[in-house]
Amino acid sequence: MNDDRAPAPPEVRPAEDGTPSGEIPFGEALRFWWRLGFISYGGPAGQIAIMHAELVERRRWISERRFLHALNYCMVLPGPEAQQLATYIGWLLHRTRGGLAAGALFVLPSLLLLVVLSWVYVAFGQWPVVAGLFYGIKPAVTAIVVQAAWRIGGRALKNVWHWSIAAAAFVAIFALDLPFPLIVLGAAGVGIVGGRLAPWAFKSGGGHAALGRSGPAALIDDDTPPPAHARFTWRRLVRVAAAGLLAWLLPMAALAAVFGTAHTFTQMAWFFTKAALLTFGGAYAVLPYVYQGAVGQFGWLLPAQMIDGLALGETTPGPLIMVVAFVGFVGGHAKAALGPDLLFAAGAAAACIVTWFTFLPSFVFILAGGPLVESTHDDLKFTAPLTAITAAVVGVIVNLALFFGWHVLWPKGFAGPFEWPQALIAVGAAAALLRFKAGVIPVIAACAVIGLAVHLVR
Repeated sequence: MNDDRAPAPPEVRPAEDGTPSGEIPFGEALRFWWRLGFISYGGPAGQIAIMHAELVERRRWISERRFLHALNYCMVLPGPEAQQLATYIGWLLHRTRGGLAAGALFVLPSLLLLVVLSWVYVAFGQWPVVAGLFYGIKPAVTAIVVQAAWRIGGRALKNVWHWSIAAAAFVAIFALDLPFPLIVLGAAGVGIVGGRLAPWAFKSGGGHAALGRSGPAALIDDDTPPPAHARFTWRRLVRVAAAGLLAWLLPMAALAAVFGTAHTFTQMAWFFTKAALLTFGGAYAVLPYVYQGAVGQFGWLLPAQMIDGLALGETTPGPLIMVVAFVGFVGGHAKAALGPDLLFAAGAAAACIVTWFTFLPSFVFILAGGPLVESTHDDLKFTAPLTAITAAVVGVIVNLALFFGWHVLWPKGFAGPFEWPQALIAVGAAAALLRFKAGVIPVIAACAVIGLAVHLVR
């Protein structure tokens, strides 16, 4: 992005079947998707902004309206919307191979980085320098979760229905300790009923419409008919869905056959399959569910380690849900899933397993369901449950913020000492994020330096 010279726009001559004849060479697209995987910082909003600047404004591979159309579709699906958007555009440009390449390259650099960083964390996390850095990072992460609740709440809670759903979700998970999937199902049920009783309250909004007008001609322009491979047919839906089912079933069966159903690898594969189907509202929405399972049910990592993993996820490129790779690595390492002599191999294998089962549904949703779900995007029967789920997510994220705050400020429980330095760091980080709109990475870096200084002085 340092080169301000925009490449020449592609020659656009749509064929009669809607397939652009001035197609981008697949190698050129591969180079772009690989580069995007290393520069996709800033969370979903930042990643979407980067793709918009590159694909719509600079390269003009896709028009503004077609970009927004794809984005709106990805927003109603479970899973990381930025990664799904890359998959969708890659699919439009180069069919199935383009979607697979774009989606995989969006994730692969982050996976490699997190495997390395996770190993450094478990191997050297007790060193004073590393411990001091995380002393400042943990309260910063708490402030980031508070910011996420504020940001999502500002978009999602538009009326008394939404506020009531959010409050009920908070009580359900905080006071009643109900599992996250049950909360999602309950919210969806409320959305179905609410969509009939008060349809005005459950209409989905176009939160990304502010990106602007359509702009100059693009390869896939406003009026370009959908290419043949993007048109819905039942035969294609069944074929792609079957391929996706096999891509899930074969490795799951292999893990069960080789290691057994009670092994850590098999449990992770099944658990993160369920987590992948519950990521409405982004990574922060599914983190409470991941915590309930990874920390509370299976004991793959400790509460403090979960906070550290989120910090690493915030400081690496790729979707934030890649924090699951950290969870997998630490869990596989701690459980010695391949024996005491292969701890790194166990962690790396677990990270790859959870990444596969977390992201596989996203590819299936795009490649199989794109044409079908696009046609129902404005159908209230479809959007009302999702609107209610998004409202419930706000209450769940508030609970997550309280959980993080508790473990950061009272690391030894309420009977132990209160961590005043970390409280001040958290307040400063929250002010920087909410009041001064500072970026996540600069805030984490500043808090890490402050935490290191405090930790070394004490």
